[in-house]
Amino acid sequence: MSMCHVGGFYKLVLAFLTVLVAGCASSLSRVDTWEGSLPAATEPAVLKAPGTIQVSEVNGKSMTSFLMDDLALDYGLLPGGNEVVFTYKTIWAKSGIVEDGESKVHVIETEPQVVRFDAEPGATYQFAVEKPESRRAAEAFSKNFSATIVNTDGDAVAEAAVWKGPADNRTPVFVGGESGYDGEAGNTLENMKRLWGEATDEEKKTFLRWAFE
Repeated sequence: MSMCHVGGFYKLVLAFLTVLVAGCASSLSRVDTWEGSLPAATEPAVLKAPGTIQVSEVNGKSMTSFLMDDLALDYGLLPGGNEVVFTYKTIWAKSGIVEDGESKVHVIETEPQVVRFDAEPGATYQFAVEKPESRRAAEAFSKNFSATIVNTDGDAVAEAAVWKGPADNRTPVFVGGESGYDGEAGNTLENMKRLWGEATDEEKKTFLRWAFE
């Protein structure tokens, strides 16, 4: 094989890898937080999370398979009430000599936090959180953590709080085109959540089609 052909081959491989990586990046740019396909009329909201925010679950659905350090992700949210569980995590390189087998970085991470808010169809939200300039500042911030969910106008729609476990979990409930949390209907919500978890993909699709007609 001539050098010309070799060069052409590697250019073709490079072009293919570029397209492949771009496709992977595109597919990871938004992580949908629901199961199955949504009706065409449903317009999800988007929650933008910076690399320091590690979202572990949304409305009870695990998101841990998408977690990578310092990877900013967009999360597709169903319109209505959403519960997002996350931690704040920063990584700092250690200075000086590092012993064999010792980690080369300091990892600073908060205990699990939660934000709950009603997402508007097609709206975009993002985490507003401090950006410490040093490891010491990051350690202090993690012990007195605060974060806010803001809309595109910069208005706060939710404040982060310490997550107290699965008992706080809620799932979006749509009734007559409106949604939200109903503290007096806890048993109903839990029963609906259980039934939803037991439903087949086809049953879920049928219900969603009916709900949004």
